[in-house]
Amino acid sequence: MTKTSLMTVSVLAISALSAPAMAESVTLDRITENGAITIGYREASIPFSYLDASQNPVGFSLDLCAHVVDAIEAKVGSEIEVNYVPVNSSNRIPLIQNGTVDIECGGTANNKTRQEQVSFSVATFVSQPRWLVQTAAGLKSAEDLKGKTVVATQGSNAVGFAQGLSAKGLDLNIAQAKDHAESFLMLTSGRAAAFMEDDILLAGLKAAAPNPDDLTFLPEAYDKIYYGLMFAKDDTEFKAVVDDTLKGLMASGEFTTIYDKWFTQPIPPKDQNLEFPMGDALKERVANPSDAVE
Repeated sequence: MTKTSLMTVSVLAISALSAPAMAESVTLDRITENGAITIGYREASIPFSYLDASQNPVGFSLDLCAHVVDAIEAKVGSEIEVNYVPVNSSNRIPLIQNGTVDIECGGTANNKTRQEQVSFSVATFVSQPRWLVQTAAGLKSAEDLKGKTVVATQGSNAVGFAQGLSAKGLDLNIAQAKDHAESFLMLTSGRAAAFMEDDILLAGLKAAAPNPDDLTFLPEAYDKIYYGLMFAKDDTEFKAVVDDTLKGLMASGEFTTIYDKWFTQPIPPKDQNLEFPMGDALKERVANPSDAVE
């Protein structure tokens, strides 16, 4: 065997030995090949991801994803185009799984069931499911909903929560709307006595209503829900880019600045303030970033 052949064999052997240690990212490879990233956004998940008065996607999660895009550009060494695709509760996971969407920047809850299908970033928000009702209905607690028609958005965690409460004695007639906007319409039109969803999403819809005081939260609040940015399962390299970006924002204080912009200050399209300061559970996650769920 010639000296050149020996060198070739040696290089191949070294490459083979080192291959398992080299992370490969299907998502980053696709972004690099296309010169573009596709971001999934929600059309009515205020203030995380929604359409402004000009029908442009805006929101807290999209601001966070803008920093992720910057980090990806630094990693691949070139500018990338940003494409936006609207998603809803039913199709957001399939669109991640089939590669149509690279990262979903909405208001999606991380849980054990979803972790079997996709991956999540460290937590970006902590919420709790609650009931929103019409003030004029005079409902004072969840017990007052017994036997009534309520609504939850198809594909959301709220469906399971509502079903569990129904089985425990509320005997609810649970309607499932296609998105939050339709669920909200069912509530405000009187076709449903209550709308169950994460408190902050309901707060956003309430604030954007023509007469916010016409809507009231029932006092009950349920399990903690941890939100995160969502992307392909087992793409450890891409997850590292996303998590490192968020951890950097949290450590620098920029994450809190972005949070305050969307949750404690006037936001488009009506310049209304959600008045939703950062809670203790999220403060703990900002201090100790994690994607763990309870």
